[in-house]
Amino acid sequence: MFEDILVRHLEYSGYKVTRGMNFTDIEEKAIDEANKRKVDVKRLTQENIAEFIKEMHLLTMKVPEYLPKASESVGEAVQIIKQLVTAGIAYWHKGNVYFDPLKFPGFGKLFGLDMKKWPGQKRRFHKDTYPGIQWNLGDFILWHGEKKGESVSWDTEIGRGRPAWNIQDPAMIRPYFHEPLAIYCGGIDNLYRHHDYTLSILESITNYPLAEFWLHCQHLFVKGEKMSKSKGNVYYIDTLLNQGYSAAEIRFFLIYGHYRTRLNYSRSAMIKAAAKLKSLKNIVSQIHKININESCYDANMAQKVKGTFCRGMDSDLNVKEALDGIYNMLSGLDLSRLNANEASGIMAGLREIDGVVKIIF
Repeated sequence: MFEDILVRHLEYSGYKVTRGMNFTDIEEKAIDEANKRKVDVKRLTQENIAEFIKEMHLLTMKVPEYLPKASESVGEAVQIIKQLVTAGIAYWHKGNVYFDPLKFPGFGKLFGLDMKKWPGQKRRFHKDTYPGIQWNLGDFILWHGEKKGESVSWDTEIGRGRPAWNIQDPAMIRPYFHEPLAIYCGGIDNLYRHHDYTLSILESITNYPLAEFWLHCQHLFVKGEKMSKSKGNVYYIDTLLNQGYSAAEIRFFLIYGHYRTRLNYSRSAMIKAAAKLKSLKNIVSQIHKININESCYDANMAQKVKGTFCRGMDSDLNVKEALDGIYNMLSGLDLSRLNANEASGIMAGLREIDGVVKIIF
């Protein structure tokens, strides 16, 4: 959701945005889940992707121009691996391919990893992902050579197997972007054991930085705890819709904050957010009743609305500050003294900023 706000605000600010979003549909967790359910991994991931896109539409999110899948980028992953092996940055070991971080100058620079603590003894990490927020100090896997009984593998130039998670993003990015990305986004957990891996892989085979800016979003918690199936505290969009909340209220709850601050869901927090949005919409409705001529409006009032909004948004996408500014401005008006042109100006400004937040009208 924060990426949707980012794209919309950049476009509102006059930029043309081309965006890609990767689907890592052959990662170990997906394969294990498919095996557990006794279904094909492609069927499982396709169903999840379809549901995800449906919910993007439901919450008025822009769907990116590019939606590459890891399962459709295996050939590109193989080509990158071949380049890394040729350069001596990656190597074969017992049928797998590993990346040696010590061969990439500046490894860990995104996170700020202290490479002085890197162990002198060679260590290899074979899994796609490991539990916990910590670093695996050693070589990470790029290619899983096919093992007996595996259900997912491809026949490629480097043999049968499948690309590991950390080579998948580079393989999905390279066909679409041949220059530094302006912005690379992800969850805060990707600062550990992922984005520095992605960066080091691609920067090893290009002559430019992967991205100019990196934006990492904090997580949504439930009553102070991370969402988990084992804890039974996973909430889906359908859960909230069935409780009577509108899609706009759900969107408002999710965007009303700052992307680098953890968001905490609770019943009371959701009720409070819905009431806040209802109050904002009520004020807008009252102003709209004064607005009798939308083609003739007070440009200064429109600019005041937009300026208030942008002060928050241009401060590292602080949506809460932006919307609180709008709410305080509107609730502080004496509507009995507002003329039609002023009301029209306010409505014109609100319609523009709602192209970013998509919750007012």
